[in-house]
Amino acid sequence: MVNPKDLISAADVQAILKLSHPSSVTTYLRRYDDFPQPVVDLSGSRVRLWRRQDILRWRDARQARP
Repeated sequence: MVNPKDLISAADVQAILKLSHPSSVTTYLRRYDDFPQPVVDLSGSRVRLWRRQDILRWRDARQARP
């Protein structure tokens, strides 16, 4: 079960990862096989939501690489 308070939008992902634009998140989804998949994906309405913890964990793991 996912706590709704833990869900973040592409704009939030953009801010956490310091990307130039929220649409860059889609590029990351395609480019990185290990990038977290959204837990909510209503592609017809362009709504995607991620768990904040998944994005933070992915960011931290990438920063820890030599």
